[in-house]
Amino acid sequence: MKGTLMDFDMQKNLTLPVLPLRGLVVFPKSLIHFDVGRKKSITAINKAMKADQLVFLTSQKDAAMNDPDIFDVYNTGVIAKVVQVLKQPENTTRIVIEGQCRATIINPVFDEKCLVAEVKPYEEETEYYTARDSALMRTVKNEFDKYLEISPKMPSDIIFKVALCKRPGELADFITANLILDYRVKQSILETFPESERLEAVLDVLVNENFVLKLEDEISQKAKMRIDENQRDYFLREQKRAIEEELGEDDSPIDDAENYADKIDKLNLDEKSADILYKECRKLSKMPYGSQEAAVIRTYLDTVFDLPWNKSSKDKIVIPKVQKALDKTHYGLDKVKKRIIEQLAVRVLSEKQKGQIICLAGPPGVGKTSIAQSIAKAIGRKSERIALGGVRDEAEIRGHRKTYIGSMPGRIINALQHAGTNNPVLILDEIDKLAADYKGDPTSALLEVLDIEQNNKFVDHYIELPFDLSNVMFITTANDISTIPAPLRDRMEIIEISSYTREEKFHIAKKHLIPKQLEECGFTSKELKFTQKAVYALIDFYTREAGVRTLERLIASVMRKCAVVKLTEGTEIFKIDEKEIERLLGHKKFIPDSLAKTDEIGIVNGLAWTSVGGEILPIEVAVMEGTGKLELTGSLGDVMQESAKAAVTCIRSHASALGIDSDFYKNKDIHIHAPEGAVPKDGPSAGITMATAIYSALTLKPVRHDVAMTGEITLRGNILPIGGLKEKSMAAFKNGITTVIIPKDNEPDLEDVDKTVFDKVKFIPVRNFSEAVAIAVNNTVRITDNQWNGIDMSAVRSASKTANIVKQ
Repeated sequence: MKGTLMDFDMQKNLTLPVLPLRGLVVFPKSLIHFDVGRKKSITAINKAMKADQLVFLTSQKDAAMNDPDIFDVYNTGVIAKVVQVLKQPENTTRIVIEGQCRATIINPVFDEKCLVAEVKPYEEETEYYTARDSALMRTVKNEFDKYLEISPKMPSDIIFKVALCKRPGELADFITANLILDYRVKQSILETFPESERLEAVLDVLVNENFVLKLEDEISQKAKMRIDENQRDYFLREQKRAIEEELGEDDSPIDDAENYADKIDKLNLDEKSADILYKECRKLSKMPYGSQEAAVIRTYLDTVFDLPWNKSSKDKIVIPKVQKALDKTHYGLDKVKKRIIEQLAVRVLSEKQKGQIICLAGPPGVGKTSIAQSIAKAIGRKSERIALGGVRDEAEIRGHRKTYIGSMPGRIINALQHAGTNNPVLILDEIDKLAADYKGDPTSALLEVLDIEQNNKFVDHYIELPFDLSNVMFITTANDISTIPAPLRDRMEIIEISSYTREEKFHIAKKHLIPKQLEECGFTSKELKFTQKAVYALIDFYTREAGVRTLERLIASVMRKCAVVKLTEGTEIFKIDEKEIERLLGHKKFIPDSLAKTDEIGIVNGLAWTSVGGEILPIEVAVMEGTGKLELTGSLGDVMQESAKAAVTCIRSHASALGIDSDFYKNKDIHIHAPEGAVPKDGPSAGITMATAIYSALTLKPVRHDVAMTGEITLRGNILPIGGLKEKSMAAFKNGITTVIIPKDNEPDLEDVDKTVFDKVKFIPVRNFSEAVAIAVNNTVRITDNQWNGIDMSAVRSASKTANIVKQ
């Protein structure tokens, strides 16, 4: 018959598909069925059915492994025949197999789709059995009879089949296959090839199992003797107590439950919350000491009692002292300090005022997190930072249900545990980096947390009790508020923190960064000094950032190099000037923008905002004889390209007023270029700059090199407001610009401009292109509003005279 032992030579090795089993050991002559769900296992079965229906069965060393390879299974297994294959729902297959003979893996065979190995069959040797073997078989059968008497019921045909076993190996295999044992014990018996030794191993297992079953029965009987017929409801508790006495465990869950009940009374919770905790205590008192569910309840109650339900830190709010403390730790950030002082002042006057949730928004490195920590320290509260970057699971905020394995509270409750008070300052860092996936949306989970009207009864999924978060001061930080969902953004008061100006970086370095690094590097202020020019050199030529992180790293780098010199050459005093900076850090990494020193045709200084501050953005325009083509280069984004087209249309529609040939769009090619072509650029604020450069190139009139401008232009030539005026003005000042043309609507934003910049740079607000071009382009007469809007004054005067005649 195909697939039986008669079909292959027991002396030759076979190459068979390997089917790894989890917690299951198959013996020769066993007929069993089980489900197969793994892709490689199903492939192995299909491969066997296409050949001789033979497959090699062996157990995994680690039953929890989902994708084992040939080295993760035992070498010894069983060659089996696949008798039947049945397709089951949910991509599983049920198979019926019949064990044939033992076999051992000789060599693995590479196959991408399933496990394959070369195996060597093992044939049971027919030998003469001694009297000792016969006695051993009788002993094993007697022990198996005792096992059947005290073990759970087994099929009646097992006793009959045991009696039919004539060989020691056959008897050992059959009994082991029908015992309820750990798969590792069964595997050790499968790996025992001599029949007598195998039967002795089975005898040892049977004797041990019978002893354990008998001990379990005695414990059960002892528990039954302690109870009365009228106290049957206490049966489980008495049985548990008997087991604990046998194991020598003196601790009682009843005592634990009573201790927990006392702690609940001291918490002074509302009636509903207290009832939930008392219910958990009652469950605990009825459970065995070592049960898994009892451990879950203990962990839950311990977590609840660790929460600061009634523990608050006393605020030390003295407004002048808080103001002084914030000024000492942070230079600048006036908006943030002012807003915090206002909230604290109201809190002193009225304890009912809970305050708004504050969101500090700005580029990296400007001190958002550190100012929040300083606020907590200044008012005497504890602070906890919760990093939200990359959090995708809602359970990270609200916690996991305690019924799940490994469940725990969410980050909000966990932070309160660490703080030890119910009114700390919680810093939700990088709130704009939250993401959503199939596990939920954590931003939605924060809606209740950051709503002062709802968070007085915040419920964590693990705690399942309302906790009051209204006393917590929440401060969030973000780099890009546009990525925060609107409902969440609506719950926060946004305070924009712009990038530091050159002067602010200088003062921060002198007052904070250098003293901090002197202490960390082991220098005193007398041993190592930075000149003003050295600090400015670090800012201008070695950093290009919004904050001061890179600046601090460079200061630390200079000090480390000085430390090496001190220990190797014995130098005691270091004076760091501009030349010393270049010697220690190498050549300058950033060269200042090279602006034209004279007025030129077709070149206009624009102003751009970047995440690391303002920049000068020159716009170049070249006009050539051609067919009216418009060429745009310099890695311009879609919005900037549209601004260029709008600028051309504006010039074309006002050609007569500007004194330009109205057919230039037919016989001239215009090329607009923004230097540093590898750097992407986008935004509408270069519209006025492009229009001025086009006008200069068409009229051959030079543009003033000491003038810079910014503003969005419309087709009618109106100048619309832009953002980032503070940073753009600093860039103009740093590059020697004396006059900056800005939109008229941005005039109120001049209040935010640095005082040093405002005193040195002249800002001229304009409403339309005609006003801007009269200032920036040499030899240009001021165009009147009537001329700019296309009104023919001669026609108006003529019509006026006619009207007078008619009137007469």
